[in-house]
Amino acid sequence: MLLRFVKGRPVSQVTEDFLAWVCERLASEGKKALLMIWDNASWHISWIGAHNRRARAEGGVRIVTCRLPSKSPWLNRIEPSWVHGKRAIHEPERPLTIAEVMERVCT
Repeated sequence: MLLRFVKGRPVSQVTEDFLAWVCERLASEGKKALLMIWDNASWHISWIGAHNRRARAEGGVRIVTCRLPSKSPWLNRIEPSWVHGKRAIHEPERPLTIAEVMERVCT
């Protein structure tokens, strides 16, 4: 598992940058593809298509997606873990600093 902390909200550009980083790491290990189980957000589909065209042309790591049906969290086995993870790093009295979140996630 690869974990990366970024500043800001998890908007599409942050996710695209993260996936590009993951693909670079996998390429350095000699991997050819990354399998992702993902929802059907439209930007996911368009960005991955463009990424895969570049990967084929330049010999990079392709991203293969298994898209989940809309509104079906029970099919994503990690969903129950998100609840526990969120509770483990949540502080009801105040927002946590980035350093506090990173420490709690890593712990």
